Amino acid sequence: MNRRKFITVLGSAAAVWPLAARAQQPELPVIGYLGNASAASARIDLDGFRQGLADAGFVEGRNVGLEYRWAEGINDRRLASELVARGVAVMVVTSNSGALAAKAATSTIPIVFSMGADPVRLGFVTSFNRPGSNFTGIAILADVLIKKRLELLHELVPKASVIAVLLNPSNPDSETRLRDVQAAAEALGQKIHVLMASTAGEIDTAFATLAERRFGALLVHNEPFLSNQRRQQIIALAARHGVPTGFEQRVIVEAGGLMSYGPERTEAYHQVGVYTGRILKGERPADLPVQTPTKYELVINLKTAKVLGLTVPRTMLARTDEVIE
Repeated sequence: MNRRKFITVLGSAAAVWPLAARAQQPELPVIGYLGNASAASARIDLDGFRQGLADAGFVEGRNVGLEYRWAEGINDRRLASELVARGVAVMVVTSNSGALAAKAATSTIPIVFSMGADPVRLGFVTSFNRPGSNFTGIAILADVLIKKRLELLHELVPKASVIAVLLNPSNPDSETRLRDVQAAAEALGQKIHVLMASTAGEIDTAFATLAERRFGALLVHNEPFLSNQRRQQIIALAARHGVPTGFEQRVIVEAGGLMSYGPERTEAYHQVGVYTGRILKGERPADLPVQTPTKYELVINLKTAKVLGLTVPRTMLARTDEVIE
């Protein structure tokens, strides 16, 4: 072989070698993340999830990949099917509807959920202690929270003989939430009036009804359309009509809502991230007990209370985790 041909062969080998080496490197496992809203509205959740994942030994882009899908409040089974087709190692779902979509899409891929309903009642797991399926995660148990929020809203607005409740009838979970709120109101001896809205126009109509009927307060169901997509509209209408309004998510109170009571979301999603990492290491969802949040927070916006002419009882302020002034 002459010198020129030898250099050409050597150069070709040098060009091919990095490609071959990269091809031999193991492909990163991929987590499929099916969010029920948008990336922007899920910032706090994602921070907690990524920290939990890191505590379990996994960092996005370093030793694990993440494939995101955002339902924007729409129960779209296509998104879950896309993640299954992508061949994800674990799927994370952040709502009841997302869990239903994942269940319809796969019975083999491990799924870690954060949901507001009883996963046993919905058939995702056999029991909290021994899930016995490809599902596990965090159950927030919205029926318990609804009762507590009604109680707190009545304490904040004691003159509210009737509290309106705003639900989205298009949400697959709306019938369950309706039963939950009716049971909670009956247990508390609190009169309620249920309003339904699944469009921006219907939200306007609901607030017009509130003003006309002079209901004393409003509790908003925590679900993607009402709590995320139409958050600002509801805050603005509550201020315009002078309606004291309670929510689950603290970010709504930070944006001008009156009061929220719900799980500390960073902590809850941290556990979702830890469970996802443990499954990536080989543990089975069937053996990982379903957990419930350990931290709940009451947040009150004093500026909003002042605009509404409300005086927050000192006993309530003493129990408040954060006061926004």
